[in-house]
Amino acid sequence: MGVLDGKVVLVTGGGRGIGRECALLAAKAGAKVLVNDLGAGVSGADEGSDGPAEETAADIRAAGGEAVSNSESVSSMAAVKGMVEQALDTFGGLHAIINPAGILRDGMFHKMPDEDWDAVIEVHLRGAYNVTRASIEHFRKQEDGAYVLFTSTSGLIGNIGQANYAAAKLGVMGLSRIIAMEGAAKNVRSNIIAPFAWTRMIATIPVKDEASAARVERMKNGMRADQVAQLAVALCAPAAQTNGQIFAVRGNEVVLFDQPRPVRSVARLEGWTPETLIEQALPSMKASYTDVGATASVFPYDPI
Repeated sequence: MGVLDGKVVLVTGGGRGIGRECALLAAKAGAKVLVNDLGAGVSGADEGSDGPAEETAADIRAAGGEAVSNSESVSSMAAVKGMVEQALDTFGGLHAIINPAGILRDGMFHKMPDEDWDAVIEVHLRGAYNVTRASIEHFRKQEDGAYVLFTSTSGLIGNIGQANYAAAKLGVMGLSRIIAMEGAAKNVRSNIIAPFAWTRMIATIPVKDEASAARVERMKNGMRADQVAQLAVALCAPAAQTNGQIFAVRGNEVVLFDQPRPVRSVARLEGWTPETLIEQALPSMKASYTDVGATASVFPYDPI
């Protein structure tokens, strides 16, 4: 008995990397799987191919599972509605969506072309909206549904050169939170994962010094896509009983993130002015400020 016996799961970005591992593991856990992947490059600039999605689906079938492929883009609502319909027509249901599909177009914000901002927002944030909006009414009607969306420490913490990616991924956090709140009464769950894993997207990180080279080497050797898939598949299972949470997976370590809540407050009965805020309020709160360090400063240790 698998944790997803009798379930149908749509996995986007399922041709490579984390998506592929999620699709393979979901099938091993008993699910029928619709594998979606545009088959484009890391930047999303090329036309794509149906090869990667079909290869994963074929591997599932060769192992005795049930799977079909789809090579449309999550950035198109019409295409995502087609994925939902394909799952319903092919397998007679849809119970969970795992959505790691994404692209990268890194660059310093002051040099970022508008098209690089738009493309990343379109795939990551609009894509997350599309897969949830296209399926939410079906999930609510059957009172059973799970979303596993993907955020990033680039948004939760920050990484230089990824303003577009960070903005999109922090937007996914807000989207997931509201879906979880609104869906709770109908047994519709939404959780997000910030993955640490060596994929072709991570392979695009520029190596500029010994420290960054060592960091990339740690990721390549100690943080694998299949480790992320374990949690993604678990969160699809009703038995997990988890909703509205933010996780990270880093090697064999599963991290639960906190969510924004008040840290400290100051009050002044007669009200504040810019001068008194500068002289009193801001200094009194300074010890509780969050620093502007990147993800590597928060996770400086080797993966477990």
